[in-house]
Amino acid sequence: MQGICLKFFVSESQRHHSKLLYEWLLEQAKGMGIGGGTTIRAIAGFGRHGRLHEEAFFELAGDLPVEVEFLVSGEQAERLLALLRDENLQLFYVRMPAEYGISG
Repeated sequence: MQGICLKFFVSESQRHHSKLLYEWLLEQAKGMGIGGGTTIRAIAGFGRHGRLHEEAFFELAGDLPVEVEFLVSGEQAERLLALLRDENLQLFYVRMPAEYGISG
């Protein structure tokens, strides 16, 4: 199948409507009928401000990068991005063509 790989990058402690943002994104996608989504927590990373975020023994801030990824149709990608605009969320994202399926 041909579609879109849509990835969002957020902070693990970032919240929206009192929920962790990555959980909110997954719930919204599920409610839209998107077939699945994955959240991946990084062990280290840096963003546009150049500040390194990494897990350390004494770090309790919960500030590590989290990637939320969906494989969707073009229409589903547009609907999800429109929802973010409507919610006034400004998230960094990557949208790229993808081929996906089930092996065998």
